[in-house]
Formats: sequence, structure tokens, C-alpha cells
Amino acid sequence: MQAVLYVAHGSRVKAGVEEAVQFIETVKPHIDVDIQEICFLELANPSILEGVAACISKGATNIAVIPILLLTANHAKQDIPNEIAKAKQLYPFVTFSFGKPFGIHEKLINSLHDRVLEKSTSLSEETDILLIGRGSSDPCVQADFQQIANYLKRKYNYAHVDICFLYGKGPSFESALNQLNIEQKNQTYIIPYILFTGLLKIGIQKKIAQHSFLQNQVVLCECLGYDENVRQVLIERVNQVLS
Repeated sequence: MQAVLYVAHGSRVKAGVEEAVQFIETVKPHIDVDIQEICFLELANPSILEGVAACISKGATNIAVIPILLLTANHAKQDIPNEIAKAKQLYPFVTFSFGKPFGIHEKLINSLHDRVLEKSTSLSEETDILLIGRGSSDPCVQADFQQIANYLKRKYNYAHVDICFLYGKGPSFESALNQLNIEQKNQTYIIPYILFTGLLKIGIQKKIAQHSFLQNQVVLCECLGYDENVRQVLIERVNQVLS
């Protein structure tokens, strides 16, 4: 019997966990599978192994593992597969298949543009965008994020779309703010490319506040979040594995 196991990242913030669960619950009715369970990679329960056990307790013999991750980094390449390797040892009679992270997708590009439109309906070709990624030690993340920036610029004709990261490799958010102070000519819309709007966004707001010289030059948009486009991308990723 087929099952779908959604693997969200997890958060120390209870609201972040609840937001992920609520989002996945809105996806389940669109998936033609009776057994659908939710688990977390870290910082929340149930764990991946507990999620696998829940699927099997309901009769699953095939489990599609679906990461709720924006980009392909170590979580998708190593951490989740490592946990599933443990599950295979415990349940050798079960077959596992893996879905892809959301990756580079036009619907997500549209959502980024939507976040800007929420703050201004009078955009011009003199508008700059700064995308903030969570960050990773995986160099592929920077390459993929740059592709997303290029895609956004090309589709919506922004003057510039730059990238930075809160952690890991690549240009830091701090350095990006300093660069804005030196070079900025156009108003810049800052978009956090993250799903949950909790502690990370609070940290971003504090960083911007520390650069008081930018207060009238930058606009902080809402995070990418769990909007309808994100929902459609997740549904697509699930169906790719099930087809």
C-alpha cells in the first residue's frame, strides 16, 4: 500500500511547526493516497523514523518521502537519506522513493513578485530586489539561488536582483546591506526566501534597523511563505514521485 511521508524542517518556534502542519494538511486532499503522514527533520516531533513507523502501522509497503525544502542542500542530499537508511534496516520489506525539493520553479518566481506587489503597485524598471536565503555550506545552494535571481530579473524586468545569505557560503546579509549603503540608487525590496516568518525574519528586521541610513531606501517584504503557488509546487513534487 502506498504512503506519502512529508518531511518538514522543524522549528524551535511552536508557531513555525503549526504553520507547516496546517500547510501540509491543505495539500493532502489533492493527493490520491490514503496514508499521508507528517514528520520533521529536526527540532520537532514526530521524527522521520516515527513518521515512517506511523505509515507502516497503517499498512504502508511503499513510502514516498517528500521534503518540504526550498533548495537542494545537505538536508536533502544527506540528512533525510541517512534517516531513511536507518528505516530500511528496521523495515526491509518497505520500498522508499524520494521526492525533490521545490527547487527552481516558475510558480515560486511568481510568488516572489507577488511579495513585492504587496508593498507597492507602482513598480518601475528602476526597482532593485535583494533576495535573502537561509544559507548552507553546500555550494549548489548559491548556484541555484543565483538562477532564481536571474529568472526573477528576466521575467519581471527588475533593474537588479541580488542575493545574500543569513548563514553559510556566499555573500552575507550584513555585507549586502553595507553594499546598498555604498552603491544604492534605486529603492530596494528585500525578500526573505524562507517559508516560516518567525525568528529569522525578526533577525532580518533587527539587522535593517541597525543600518538606520537605509530606512527610507529599503522595503522589507513578507517571506515567501506558504502561499498557493508553494502549495501547487508541493502537489507537483508529490505527484512526480507517485506517477
